[in-house]
Amino acid sequence: MRRLLLILLSLIPLLGFSQVEDDQNQEVKEFTATVINAQTEFPLESVHVVNLNQVKGTITNQNGKFTIPAAVNDTLYFSYLGFKTQKVRVTNDMFRYGNTEIALTELAYALEEVVVRPYQLTGYLEIDVKNLPVNNAYQYSISGLNTSYEAGNKSPSAVTKVLGAILNPADLLRNLFGKKPRQMRKLRQIKEDDNIRDLLASKFDRETLTELLQLEKVDIEDILNNCNYSKSFIKTANDLQILDAISSCYEEYKVLNRNK
Repeated sequence: MRRLLLILLSLIPLLGFSQVEDDQNQEVKEFTATVINAQTEFPLESVHVVNLNQVKGTITNQNGKFTIPAAVNDTLYFSYLGFKTQKVRVTNDMFRYGNTEIALTELAYALEEVVVRPYQLTGYLEIDVKNLPVNNAYQYSISGLNTSYEAGNKSPSAVTKVLGAILNPADLLRNLFGKKPRQMRKLRQIKEDDNIRDLLASKFDRETLTELLQLEKVDIEDILNNCNYSKSFIKTANDLQILDAISSCYEEYKVLNRNK
């Protein structure tokens, strides 16, 4: 009896390893489903659907239907203006029975009072210009490099800004990039998918980016801060601009650290 128990216990790790291997080798097939309004059950057109695992995107047609490459256990991310974003894990039953419906829930917005504070203009140009806020962010292009840098306003010296923009990724971002190499490799895949790019161009909340890159919002802000992007850019840029900024910084980081 004791010998049988030992044999069974020895097989448990092998069974677990076999299961993990099966999950990793799931076949990628075309997955079709329909997205509907949870309240009305009407189909939703132009919903953005992103497979976070395969880094592929698509949108629903006028009947709410979409088709996207997917494997069992892949996670699909749904985004639609005015509706709550949703993540759905693909199962065997979804492939087996078909006719899968994904219901999205409308967001309830509470309108808040908005106070407009106009600038106090005097009519004298010299005085009014001094009172208006000025964006001190600058873009610098370095000969031999394919990208430019927004150096922000950390230093009054333009030379210091340029040097800081180049050296910061090598000196300060090693841990951030080094800890997330798999997520950083997704950058190129994301940029090559037009549907994902269109989605990111319409988003300003960083929610989709955090899901795609598996980074926290604070990590994204740290990367951009250490790449010397200005606070105004970090705050106002859409998700596609943020993605391009991270990608540019990451590419320069790899070049500067190639021989280290």
